[in-house]
Amino acid sequence: MSVLLEELENSPLHWFADWPIAAVPRSGAVVYTVWDRGGQFLYVGMAGRGEQTARGSGPFGRLASHASGRRSGDQFCIYVADRLVLSALHNRLAEIASGSLLLDLETRAFIRANLGFRFVSVEHGRAALELERQIQRGALKAGPPFLNPLRAR
Repeated sequence: MSVLLEELENSPLHWFADWPIAAVPRSGAVVYTVWDRGGQFLYVGMAGRGEQTARGSGPFGRLASHASGRRSGDQFCIYVADRLVLSALHNRLAEIASGSLLLDLETRAFIRANLGFRFVSVEHGRAALELERQIQRGALKAGPPFLNPLRAR
């Protein structure tokens, strides 16, 4: 497990600016971490529970959804828009409300300009979920992710 944590924290980043990334598997299970250009750990996620489905829900499909910036159905993009993009657009809210400034496009531009990811393949979805939860609790040296830490209930 410590080897996987090390890779998720220190292996070379794949930048969303370079999407699509051929190294991302189309099927299987992965855990991924997202970082900004300043080295801040922002998000941990998992994708895939086996073979790719028709809807593209494998690892490649999940990360492609993140790279798109579309908030509909993508919790990562919602977090990025709400916590990182809107604060920079505070004086442009009327444009967002009128539809002349599209929040999804601003989110995509932010993700592509500022964020990168690392990923590791794991044996199955249960292992991915377990590793994701450990990282959300702070298993990396960077601590828990900024956007989706696991909070005690």
